[in-house]
Amino acid sequence: MHIGLPFLLLIVLFSSCSRKYRVEGNSSIISLDGKMLYLKMLEDGIWVPVDSAEVIHGCFKMKGPADSVRMVTLYMNDDALMPLVLEDGKVKVSITPGNFVAEGTPLNDKLYDFINRRNNLERAVEDLERKEARMVLDGADIDAIHDDLKRQGEEKLKEMDKYIRDFIAENYENVLGPSVFMMMCSMLPYPMMTEQVEDIMRTAPQSFKDNPLVKDYLSKAKENMKLIEEHKRLQENMSAQSH
Repeated sequence: MHIGLPFLLLIVLFSSCSRKYRVEGNSSIISLDGKMLYLKMLEDGIWVPVDSAEVIHGCFKMKGPADSVRMVTLYMNDDALMPLVLEDGKVKVSITPGNFVAEGTPLNDKLYDFINRRNNLERAVEDLERKEARMVLDGADIDAIHDDLKRQGEEKLKEMDKYIRDFIAENYENVLGPSVFMMMCSMLPYPMMTEQVEDIMRTAPQSFKDNPLVKDYLSKAKENMKLIEEHKRLQENMSAQSH
């Protein structure tokens, strides 16, 4: 059976048009009612609106073509609320006090599983600090408990670092890898080449390094490290001359 080229092009066109994202959200935060929410994407350092919806009786909906998978952030005015992946399928968003969740599509499920586990690890570290304070109040020997709890805290931090590093490596080739990398780096006081960043770059494919956000971060981090080295050398020279 001979299939003409126009028919094949029609199939391709139809299949690409049928890929759509749908975001369906629920919020129990009363102050959000009547407010406009925006999906924004970072392009050349500027947050560009992709879609918007009004919150009516705690609900909001957005939909559009999903020609490519995009990482976006849900905003209310200029306040960033939560990250989302726009991909083919229906994303269910739940906003409650202190808890933001998106689920229903593969990458959103993966992203919020990651966020949930990372938050649990952070809480475990905070619980150790509270435990130390309680034990001191109960009359325990501060030196004995401090060393033990410090060791436990360091183990938890190592576990969290490894989990973040492994997650980024598993997602080098999709939008989650660069996005979580940038989330991790945003916790630093300024762009720098930490041991964790260098570990990630050691195994990262070129496609990851060429991501515009990652590329820009690496450029700034290397520049900062060079300035720090130059400042350190200058101080050493000044110190040597003063003796």
